[in-house]
Amino acid sequence: MKNHFLWICLLLLVGVSSCKSLQEKGNEQYLSGQYQYAINTFSQILANDSTNQEANQIIAESYRLSNRVEDAAPYYQKLIESEPTFESYYRLGLSLKAQGKNEEAKAAFESAKGFTQEDRFLAETQRQIEAIKLAEGIPDYWPMHELVNYKDLNTAGADYAPVISEDFIYFTSGRQASGLYPADGTPYTKLFRARADGLKVDVSAVQALPEFNNEEGLNQAAIAISPDGNTIIYARGNSTSSKDLPETALFASYFRGGGFTQPIWMPVNEDEFWWNSTPAFSPDGSELYFASNRPGGFGGIDIYKATKLANGDFGNALNLGPTINTPGNELFPRMAPDGKFFFSSDGHPGYGKLDLFVAEKNEAGKQVVINLGENFNSNNDDFGIFFTEYPKAGYISSNRDGGVGDDDIYFFEDKTPKPKIVNVLLNVITKERIAGEPDKILNQARVVLYDGNNKQAGGDFSNTNGRVRFTLSPNADFTIIASKTGYFSKSVPYTTKGKTPDPATLIQEVTNITLDTTIVLDQLILDRSIVLENIYYDLNKADIRPDAALELDKLVQIMKDNPSIRIELSSHADARATDAYNDDLTQRRAQSAVDYLVSQGIASERMIAKGYGKRQLIIQNAQTEEEHQVNRRTEFKVIEIKE
Repeated sequence: MKNHFLWICLLLLVGVSSCKSLQEKGNEQYLSGQYQYAINTFSQILANDSTNQEANQIIAESYRLSNRVEDAAPYYQKLIESEPTFESYYRLGLSLKAQGKNEEAKAAFESAKGFTQEDRFLAETQRQIEAIKLAEGIPDYWPMHELVNYKDLNTAGADYAPVISEDFIYFTSGRQASGLYPADGTPYTKLFRARADGLKVDVSAVQALPEFNNEEGLNQAAIAISPDGNTIIYARGNSTSSKDLPETALFASYFRGGGFTQPIWMPVNEDEFWWNSTPAFSPDGSELYFASNRPGGFGGIDIYKATKLANGDFGNALNLGPTINTPGNELFPRMAPDGKFFFSSDGHPGYGKLDLFVAEKNEAGKQVVINLGENFNSNNDDFGIFFTEYPKAGYISSNRDGGVGDDDIYFFEDKTPKPKIVNVLLNVITKERIAGEPDKILNQARVVLYDGNNKQAGGDFSNTNGRVRFTLSPNADFTIIASKTGYFSKSVPYTTKGKTPDPATLIQEVTNITLDTTIVLDQLILDRSIVLENIYYDLNKADIRPDAALELDKLVQIMKDNPSIRIELSSHADARATDAYNDDLTQRRAQSAVDYLVSQGIASERMIAKGYGKRQLIIQNAQTEEEHQVNRRTEFKVIEIKE
């Protein structure tokens, strides 16, 4: 019995000793950034004691610090059950938000407020709540863009951050890895390339970066290539060697003497203990954008801009400010040719973790940040946008559900349906009018088409059939001017509005609609009188009535269409009343008509007014009112044609 007791005590001591060494091992792994190893170690401890708060704390933080905060929720929940704190509730909220459980996340953030009185903590928690509210109902920035997983290019590991340069696609991948990254247990990443034409990639010939060798036992990622192709910048770090740099930094390789140099640490890093990554050149190569956790930012990781110096290096790094940067993380910058700035963030209102955003100026000239919407973003990380044809096509990276592996490369295209084309084919027929005869075809008339901006849109001479054909746009206004020597020129308005079918109802890509219109030209003969119909005056008055003005407007147009003519505008009375009375009345009426034309922009020297009284009756001995009306008329005739 005594011996049995001794064996039991010995086993207990060994168990306590081994448990203690396991905990110490896990702590060492956690403190050295080997988060996945720490998770594995402390999971063994939790298997025997689910209430071990240190194990729950370290596993939760290991998931958060290795960018897997969505997996940390049950461990933060365990911490809250034992000892609720602001930090545990706040980070539980972040975890639930990353899972897309917005209502539960808001409840966790609200609970966090009850465990702090610090203004900055309260403000940040409220910001998270407001961000969730703002994320509800985000419109798609490009609603017709479609995202597709590039399955043939992706592997079971990480594949992300593609860029195109000189007919090659360059990207980061965990393929051909020689070890695992202790922080998250995934393969170390290297830089690769393959031939590509826009979105068409030769996936059968992916090769490790040939410009210089990938290093073993660390991560190389997020490549950027200058517009001229002569500079490569990428992020390098996470080495487990104590002799290597302690933090991720930017390295550069330059094309010199027929090849690329070995990569060197860039001065823009400034401090070897600062994290610097996700570089990108401006479209002209004069600026370098990158993400950094250096001091003086707005929290987490911020985006900075450095300018190219005289020696070719980049320096004078400036924080992009609080419109872009938040207390969260901003990474993977991309400046577009039109000045719009794209980046990823988990600090602006979004769907969970990193989302893609664009910063642009609104109508008031103020820079605003806009979420690209759910056809680009998900509850997981969405980042690394690159355009092959801005803004219609390109690539992003994402670890959203349904992918091939870890981070995957996706391509996007603008799938806006091509508009159905409607061509209006207008046949203009030119004819001549001779008094007392049917209108006849008039060939060799000059016909000119003007658009709504009064710019010439076409012109030709009518053929033997008197026809000219124009192609017009639908739903537009035009003016057609026809002219020929010996005829009055004429301009007529023409519209295609309401004359074509709704494109949405069409099936064919191109639909031609044929329409016809006729322009009749009057012969221009000196001293031949032309009656202006429907010019009426009130009894014993010479004022131009509104209905008469409408008719005189036609003469205004004739004068404008024919600037080389000079006319006599005459008024005639019937046989009633005295000669003196009729002469005075008709002269005043003729002058009133001339004055009206002057008021409409016709030069007075192009017209003379003549009252003929009753000396040029058309119907002698008129008896009826209708016959008197024929005699009571207004006419014009061309009295001069200037060359």
